[in-house]
Amino acid sequence: MADRSRPGDPAPYFETHVFACVNERPAGHKRGCCKSRGAEPLRNYMKARAKELGLDNVRINQSGCLDRCELGPTMVIYPEGIWYSYHSVEDAEEIIQRHLIKGERVERLMLRPEDKRPEDRLVKAEQ
Repeated sequence: MADRSRPGDPAPYFETHVFACVNERPAGHKRGCCKSRGAEPLRNYMKARAKELGLDNVRINQSGCLDRCELGPTMVIYPEGIWYSYHSVEDAEEIIQRHLIKGERVERLMLRPEDKRPEDRLVKAEQ
């Protein structure tokens, strides 16, 4: 994606913005939802941890559906546009330490546009 900033644009209010999906769908929905996979406490942990670490230039928000429910819980970090699937406090802490603080990437947790649900990957591998 091209840089969309323009001369005269105001400086960003936050250097980094994390959107953590906490969307909830009805029980048994075929796509599932991030909330039922523990997204809310993970988002709360990240928000509290960022505050504890004094990451004043980082905003961690809950979001509605990011449309990658099957891979959840999911988050996207801007301005980089990096997507992650994270499942534990340890995953969240690694994202905080490596991505938010050091500017690195956590390759093992990154989502790519072509990533599918685990069961879809199994079917493709068997073909």
